[in-house]
Amino acid sequence: MVESEFAQLKERFDYLSARQSADHSAVNCPADKLVEFFTVLRDDLGYDLLVDVTAVDWDAQSPRFTGIYHLLSTTKHEYLRIAADCENDIKPSLPSLCGVFAAANWHERETYDLMGIHYDGHPDLRRILMWDEYPYHPLRKDFPLAGIEVPLPADDVAEATGVAVLPAPMMGGPFVSSADGPMSQTEPSARDESWTEQEEKPTE
Repeated sequence: MVESEFAQLKERFDYLSARQSADHSAVNCPADKLVEFFTVLRDDLGYDLLVDVTAVDWDAQSPRFTGIYHLLSTTKHEYLRIAADCENDIKPSLPSLCGVFAAANWHERETYDLMGIHYDGHPDLRRILMWDEYPYHPLRKDFPLAGIEVPLPADDVAEATGVAVLPAPMMGGPFVSSADGPMSQTEPSARDESWTEQEEKPTE
């Protein structure tokens, strides 16, 4: 972030701190100030599009979870990244931004589903990819890369097939990417690029 831009934000919002970023302007914001800060960003500073809501699991660190938000000003053509730490490492939570941006609804449901962050005040916080009774959050660092065997969500299907949801096969993984160079050249790729564990990947 350009120092003058951050200074202007800091002057108005003394609770912000600068966040290191290799691409877009970025700030850290306390969780309890998110709704206030986003409302002003939308109404006064022209950040009218909520592009993304996601999170980072830092695993062994504390705070363990950090909510990440990306806003775009469609008039200034500028992005802003906002990060907010979850205070509780066991039951992470953040305030919902559904009252500020309608787009937060599905974004927050996805992050809740895959990372286990609860969004307080969300009008309909249900899982969006996994079934309601699924006991895990697949994007957490402690979730095995191959998955976990669990009962099928539909009892009638499980009874008819006699099977469970099996862990994903490991061929193709682990997926790695370089930290250097432009993003177009650092997309994750598999170390093992065989089509299956027994057959070579087709050439066409």
